[in-house]
Amino acid sequence: MEQLVSTHWQDYALLDSGNGRKLERFGPYVLSRPEARATWTPALPSADWNNAHAEFREKGKEKGHWQIRRSMEPSWEITYRALRFRLQIDRSRQIGVFPENATHWDWIARRIANAEQQTHVLNLFGYTGLATLVAARAGARVTHVDASKRAVNWARENQRLSGLQDRSVRWIVDDALKYVGREARRGVHYDGIVLDPPAFGRGPGGEVWRFEKLFPELCEACRSVLGLAPKFVVATVYTRGMKIEQITDAVAAMVAGFGGQLNAGTLITREQSGGRNLANALFVRWWV
Repeated sequence: MEQLVSTHWQDYALLDSGNGRKLERFGPYVLSRPEARATWTPALPSADWNNAHAEFREKGKEKGHWQIRRSMEPSWEITYRALRFRLQIDRSRQIGVFPENATHWDWIARRIANAEQQTHVLNLFGYTGLATLVAARAGARVTHVDASKRAVNWARENQRLSGLQDRSVRWIVDDALKYVGREARRGVHYDGIVLDPPAFGRGPGGEVWRFEKLFPELCEACRSVLGLAPKFVVATVYTRGMKIEQITDAVAAMVAGFGGQLNAGTLITREQSGGRNLANALFVRWWV
């Protein structure tokens, strides 16, 4: 399996990790968040961890709260290459960006730049829109789908912050699987598909998403909206316990018959303190 690491960040760094947590810098602020994969002992002394601006404390499996330790704004902006976007600490440990995904952003931009004609991209579970904006900036027409109206509004704000209001983006609040089914019935086709599904979620109509059950079904549905000569598919999977073979098989079935190349592996972040690699997610990429 291939390991991919993002190397072009200026506003983000994994400072240290261990004891089930990670210490990260996002622009001017240092945050401490849970990370079950960090099973080792931290390299930095506890004083460095205690100096974080904020720490997310878990309460149960999904709940928790931010404990503010040093003065900071609840919302701030950072950049990645030409992107500018907003982060915030609020109700969740997630703050608006998954930094390890930047390697996918750069890859998507290259795929679109190498295409011989304008690319139509479908971004499912698009969250705060960073992959969408990268694709749009590279010249693609993008349809961005997320079940959360709050996330879509956040993504549209990031579009404004990045100065990309003139780019072709359709913002859709909908259940991903239902939306793909409707697009198939309408005869709409896409040249590239980005999949970043959660382990569990609910659609705007209360639809229940469970990755293990529905990911193969989603991939099968996505095949029906691929064009005659698709350019790329990328899937990122954070669901723990999934085997890379299961994800690869589902994506391979989606693109069967189109030729091209397929690879799979792990997205990692390399910490500054001890140089260890923190595994963040599994991925599968296909392209021609």
